[in-house]
Amino acid sequence: AARELWLSQLDEPPRARKGLERKPVSLPRTEGSEIVFGIAPCSLALSQARRDLFRLFLKRSSGSPRPVMGEFALQATARGVPVLRVPRRELDALSGGRVHQGVCLEATPLRFKSLEEAGTPDLGDEERRDRRLVWLVLERIQDPMNLGALLRSAYFLGVDRVVTSHRNSCPLTPTVSKASAGAAEVFDVYSTDDLQSFLKAKAAEGWEVVGTVSKPEDVEDVPVISCLEFQWNKPIIIVIGSEGEGLSLETQLLCHRMLAIPPGRALHPGIESLNVSVATGILLHSICSQKRRHGD
Repeated sequence: AARELWLSQLDEPPRARKGLERKPVSLPRTEGSEIVFGIAPCSLALSQARRDLFRLFLKRSSGSPRPVMGEFALQATARGVPVLRVPRRELDALSGGRVHQGVCLEATPLRFKSLEEAGTPDLGDEERRDRRLVWLVLERIQDPMNLGALLRSAYFLGVDRVVTSHRNSCPLTPTVSKASAGAAEVFDVYSTDDLQSFLKAKAAEGWEVVGTVSKPEDVEDVPVISCLEFQWNKPIIIVIGSEGEGLSLETQLLCHRMLAIPPGRALHPGIESLNVSVATGILLHSICSQKRRHGD
């Protein structure tokens, strides 16, 4: 009988055995809140006034806490945000299993700004007439990791403004903030419901609209040049298309020129393009380096 009991325990389904383990406590959440995770996003969210903050969760440690956790606690206390020290499994549950680095923050979501809030510079102003402004426009970027990486590059390389299409685009989620290394917490992102009308209006104001393409042979009626040959001397908008399809035909036809990145070797079919965030980083570096050389 004892042997049969032992054998029955061996045959016990894994799910039943797992039920004996302690499960993470389900922490109640403030309605409408989300969980920001990771050291950089949480630190910048605490230092800025762009979110309403509810609670800071720090990993409970049996030994001496890391100095960064003490700094987080001081930041939160200064903002009047309650600090809870919880086991790692609670942080895992809060972050949905994502890499939280021992810290999560309950806060209101980030929102896109409307173009009416942008405070567009008047190009008729003599002080701004020759300034080299660079705006990055994103059409239907749907992957939060790509959006975060794009914002990180745009912030680092000195893009003046980022505008995204409202429809079929990724919102500013905590994953976007983490992928941006916190840039989303300090860099305003604007959104428009009518991307084509926005581009037409900027072109009428004297801006150059520059599209991007991975396969120059796919473009008709718009000149395509290498990013290495591109020169500019007035405000420009760089338009980046979606991960799978690139720019829509309607948007392509509004571009004055299209930029392509020349490959360094003959490419095998199927791997003839770059990830959208990597390609954008290369293009922005090439474009923004000209801006720096002119002291703008």
